[in-house]
Amino acid sequence: MSIDVNRIREDFPILKEEMNGHPLVYLDSGATTLKPQKVIDAVNNYNTKTTSNVHRGVYQLSNDATELYEGAREKVRQLINAKTASEIVFTKGATHSLNLVAQSFGLYHLKAGDEIIVSELEHHSSFLPWQHVARVTGAVLKFIPLDATGHITVDNFKKVLSEKTKVVAINYVSNVMGYESPIKEITALAHEVGAIVSVDAAQAVPHMKIDVQDLDCDFLSFSAHKMCGPTGVGVLYGKYDLLNSLEPIEFGGEMIDIVGETTSTWKDAPYRFEAGTPVIAGAIGLGAAIDYLQSIGFDAIAQHELELREYAVSKLDELGGITIFNRDAKTGIISFNIDGVHPHDAATIYDTEGICVRAGHHCAQPLMGWLCQPATLRASFYLYNTKEEVDAFIEATRKGKEFFDGVFF
Repeated sequence: MSIDVNRIREDFPILKEEMNGHPLVYLDSGATTLKPQKVIDAVNNYNTKTTSNVHRGVYQLSNDATELYEGAREKVRQLINAKTASEIVFTKGATHSLNLVAQSFGLYHLKAGDEIIVSELEHHSSFLPWQHVARVTGAVLKFIPLDATGHITVDNFKKVLSEKTKVVAINYVSNVMGYESPIKEITALAHEVGAIVSVDAAQAVPHMKIDVQDLDCDFLSFSAHKMCGPTGVGVLYGKYDLLNSLEPIEFGGEMIDIVGETTSTWKDAPYRFEAGTPVIAGAIGLGAAIDYLQSIGFDAIAQHELELREYAVSKLDELGGITIFNRDAKTGIISFNIDGVHPHDAATIYDTEGICVRAGHHCAQPLMGWLCQPATLRASFYLYNTKEEVDAFIEATRKGKEFFDGVFF
């Protein structure tokens, strides 16, 4: 199965732009993706034709907005195969979702001596909330040992799992290494000791089919902006009974049931977690992004990304003097460094050639420590990238190597 990338590129207005006098080559989709016109139009349509609050009005405009907003929730449900749309909470992003789980579950349910399992592969948004919970509650953080290639394995997970384990918080796909974690197997083992599993799926949902019922994870978080949707909106999936057992962490309008002078009660999920005016335009834009990606097909997108990655890796190997840290990844992420060149210096060369790549610790400093690197370069491919753009990326890499070889040698 293949995709018509040239046709797809016509859907993204920004790809007609130039950067520093060169055609824009955008290889930073792991950070945020470009937006197709259909998503832009969906957001603009709400802002120009349907602007009103949801759930509160009895007039037609409010009803129309509510239908669009709740329609987006149903699209998310179908996308990840949740049992009910009530298991889908709209948030400000994956970071907000992951923090919500840590604060609402962790701070209320953990005590001194309980154990939280994480890994050095985690994005800070997945790791730091549980570090905070451990500091406040006295719970203990335990790290899954990574194997020699930087993978999370079931065998290594078993080494840290115990009867004291209450939470497992790991990523589905690492934002640096691009490795897929064995979530289904880990979840089954965690449930055997009564632990809950919170999955950071920000780098997974945009690129592959996800079935939360098959995975059986308790929570799963992702962001719209990494899947052609708007910024400022994300999703928290949670099993319905578990969501309803949690206390909200934000309070105000819409999330309440009965408010008294000394005590109050909350609505059922998902509304108990959506205080105030929700991210209406963002959710509608996310719904449009889901429609767009499904019209292309996630299997086709994944195949396209992998083909570009394999081509790029082969060309980098031909250049020589390149260290690739995730050689056997099966996703569209390449983490690498030009030998002897700091990633931030290398990134300036790419920028002058109109090529957007990421340079830094990628919000994963523990992993940088494991790699013994201050930072890495990261190129991440998506459905709109082409083989010709990979060639431009390789040529910029060659120029960068020659430039810095001349400077330092």
